[in-house]
Amino acid sequence: MVAFATQGVSSFGLSVVSKVFADRSHLGLPSFACTVCADEGGGLRTDLGLLMEVEHGPEAMSTADLIILLPSDARPLTVRQPVIDALNNAYHRGAIIAAYCTGSFLLAETGLLDGRRAATDWRLADQLAERYPRITVEPVALYVDEERIVTGAGAAAGIDMCLHLLRREHGTAVANAVARETMVAPRRASGQVRYVPTPSDIGAARRAGADDTRLADVLLWARNRLQQALSVDDLARHALMSPRTFARRFRQATGATPHTWLRDQRLDRAEELLETTNLSIQKIAELVGLRSDSVLYYIRRFTGSGSPRLR
Repeated sequence: MVAFATQGVSSFGLSVVSKVFADRSHLGLPSFACTVCADEGGGLRTDLGLLMEVEHGPEAMSTADLIILLPSDARPLTVRQPVIDALNNAYHRGAIIAAYCTGSFLLAETGLLDGRRAATDWRLADQLAERYPRITVEPVALYVDEERIVTGAGAAAGIDMCLHLLRREHGTAVANAVARETMVAPRRASGQVRYVPTPSDIGAARRAGADDTRLADVLLWARNRLQQALSVDDLARHALMSPRTFARRFRQATGATPHTWLRDQRLDRAEELLETTNLSIQKIAELVGLRSDSVLYYIRRFTGSGSPRLR
C-alpha cells in the first residue's frame, strides 16, 4: 500500500493508514507494507509543523495494489503532472485508488473521478462540486465505493473508508479483527448520514458525559444478545433511561440510531460467521437475531455489504 502525501499532510491521516494497514501477520492477519511517497523525495512538513523525510516519489505507485491520497491543510489542492500520470497508470494496470477529505480534491485533479460519485468533508462538498462539475458529490456519505475508485469524507471517516476496503478485499473477519486491535468501531454504513452537531447538541453531549459508562455497558450487553429481539425500550431500560432520552444520547455517542446500530452489528456478525464457519445461512440468521435467511438476503441487498457467500 502506498500513501501519497503533500505539504501540510494530515498527521492524523498518516496515522490512520499506517495503523489500519500495519503488518499484523503475527496475529494471523494479512501482511501489508505501507510506503509514503510525495511529489518528490525530501522534506515534508505536516499540518502540525513536524518535518518528515519522505524517501519516495511517484515511482513508488508503479507496483502498489492500493494507493491512498491523504488529506492536507496546504492550498492550493493540486498535484503535478508526474503524479497525475503515475495515478492514471496505476489505475489502468488494476490498482485501487482511494482518497478522503481534501485528498478527494487531489484525486479529482487526475480526472479519475469524472463521471463518478465521490465523497469529501461535508464542509467542502459544495466546493468540490463547483470546481469539478463532472463529479457527482455525495455530501452526506461516509465513503463512496466506485469499485477501484473509493473516496471518503473528512476526519474519522478515513477510518471507515480504510476498514471498508479491508472488509471488501479481505473479508469481515479481518476487518473486524483490525478494528478490535485498533479499538475503533468495525462498521459505519457508507450511506449513514454523518452526525454534524449543533451548539446545543454539543452542550447536551457534555452534560451526557456521566452516562458514557452506561452507554458503553449497553453496547456490550446488546452485542452479546444479538440473537434476541431487542427493542429501543429494552436498551433504554438496561441503560436506566427513558426511551426518548436514550435514543438522543445514543445518537450523540455513536452517530447512529439504535435500530441502525443493531442492524449493522447483526450484519457484521452474520458476515463473520459466513466467512469463518460452515453453518447454514438459516442457522446464522437465527444466531444473529434475523427472523429468517430471507431477511439476511434483504439486508445484504439494501446495505450493499456482505460475505462472498451472499453475492
